[in-house]
Amino acid sequence: MHYSKITERLGGLGSDKWAVHLKAREMKRAGADILELTIGEPDIAPDPILAETITTALGKGRTGYSNGRGETALLDAISKRYTAGSGRTVGHEHIVCFPGTQTALFAVLLTLVEAGDAVLVGDPLYATYEGLIRATGADMVPVPLRPEDGFHMRADVLEQAITPNARVLLLNTPHNPTGAILSEEEVAAIADVCERHDIWIISDEVYEELIFGGTFASPRDFAPERTIAVSSISKSHAAPGFRSGWAVGPAEFSEKLLPVAETMLFGNQPFIADATAAAIETPSGVSAALRQSLKRRAELVVNALAGAPGISCSMPEAGMFALVDVRATGIDGEAFALGLLAAEQVAVMPGSSFGEQATGFIRVSLTVPDEILLEAAGRIRRHAKGLIDRRKVASA
Repeated sequence: MHYSKITERLGGLGSDKWAVHLKAREMKRAGADILELTIGEPDIAPDPILAETITTALGKGRTGYSNGRGETALLDAISKRYTAGSGRTVGHEHIVCFPGTQTALFAVLLTLVEAGDAVLVGDPLYATYEGLIRATGADMVPVPLRPEDGFHMRADVLEQAITPNARVLLLNTPHNPTGAILSEEEVAAIADVCERHDIWIISDEVYEELIFGGTFASPRDFAPERTIAVSSISKSHAAPGFRSGWAVGPAEFSEKLLPVAETMLFGNQPFIADATAAAIETPSGVSAALRQSLKRRAELVVNALAGAPGISCSMPEAGMFALVDVRATGIDGEAFALGLLAAEQVAVMPGSSFGEQATGFIRVSLTVPDEILLEAAGRIRRHAKGLIDRRKVASA
């Protein structure tokens, strides 16, 4: 039977990235007591304003068809937020609403690139990015984010990676999986490189409100005419299942994006749009508590793993994860994660799911209670020690 080329381009780039997570879920269904530290799903309830507004909206019959750009109240809320943040007028003509960041990124990339083009992206990268890029037919060009640089993208390294067919930089700050936050100076230098090489910037800013210290900087502040910001309420309002996000960019770009979005979905749910508008218009009722909880848990993990044989963990600057360097154990992150699951019933993500630069790491989710996190850290230490001890015996 005939299938389109997209199925070939996306082979192995979907749920295959989550193989350890899926294996852990199978073990749990079979009765195993797994400590699951794989996905970034907040363990606190969503912002109460969401349920309250949705209940009211449903009572008003807000269940009909929407329009392709977004509901008026939501567009107003996003417009106010980005106008206030940038000091430049951001109108409805700059915005397109989507059911989540993933959908927004997919539509934005479809609008900007195709076969023969290339997309630059920092490596490590979020697990779905490669599939999003490959789906368009474009090539992915990794930009190394080196551990010795704190996984921060450097402008000179970016410039060295640029190819003649590079059209887009897919930037993620705060970063998943590393938790790195680019400073204002770093973002300005990256924007300058993109200006000189006529490259679009897609800025995934979904972790903006989960910074442990310092301030958030966006390329919108330095290159507004070539930056598309993509975000959602999934992290800021602890509502990943609501699937409500948006893209904000130049008016001309948004006009090009609109028919792509309309072909995909022609609007999202009005009752969820109403709840999202209410959430954006008021300070998040959960982000401060979530941010404090994640920072405390990151510190717990870093301290619990300090001095462990064969592994090390640096404090992330933001987000829901900590990266653990397992290279000194003599195996890569995938082998470590699979061994850890089998021997200690702890599920973590192997770094290889996030690119070449993370193959020697595992990613630990911080979205579980403290006692589970500490128990998991103890088992990680024990597994690492066992690996080191076996290496010593083998080399004796």
